[in-house]
Amino acid sequence: MKKKIVIQIPCLNEGSTIGKVIKDLKKELSNPEIIVYDNSSTDNTVKEAKKYGAQVVLEKKKGKGNVVKRMFSDDLDANIYVMLDGDDTYDTSKIKESTETLFKEKYDMLVAKRIHSDPSAYRRGHVIGNQIFSRFVNYIFGNDISDIFSGYRVFSKRFINTFPQNSSEFEVEAELTIHALEQGFKVGEFECLYKPRPEGSISKLSTFKDGMKILSLILI
Repeated sequence: MKKKIVIQIPCLNEGSTIGKVIKDLKKELSNPEIIVYDNSSTDNTVKEAKKYGAQVVLEKKKGKGNVVKRMFSDDLDANIYVMLDGDDTYDTSKIKESTETLFKEKYDMLVAKRIHSDPSAYRRGHVIGNQIFSRFVNYIFGNDISDIFSGYRVFSKRFINTFPQNSSEFEVEAELTIHALEQGFKVGEFECLYKPRPEGSISKLSTFKDGMKILSLILI
């Protein structure tokens, strides 16, 4: 079976970074299929994505979870799916290696485990929240995934076809992790340098508001 990869990038107001993300992906992969899913950006995200050769799909329902629903419901000719944030915080130099690992070793999901040396890469509340929730999920479901909120993942077709798509906002990453562990899918991690957001790029995650939604999802 031939390896067919599609890269799906959920975006909201990432006009300052999306061009570089697309350029970096094209350096690592030859002629990749890149689709930017824009969630009603008010900046030049769509223009920049098209400028650098990505396809653009518009999703008007607000929230990252709704964008992921749209991504996974699109009938695409691929058997490997890469989900990547468009904010240029994830190093994509291992994308070829990670997709080959998933394909050859028949993983259902590989998660980019974020490694950072620059303290400005993470807001302090995000670091503490990630540690607490990751340990909680690992205690309940097993310790196969240590970074449950990573926005950079590689999926099999089987994972895409079975994901229930219940989340509408930022709790979707936790749902992706829990679904894989509940189903007993073959999952793993690969280390990924996590960089500070470039100037002009702003995080949309609310530490406390989204944290409560994530806690509710875990406990249901």
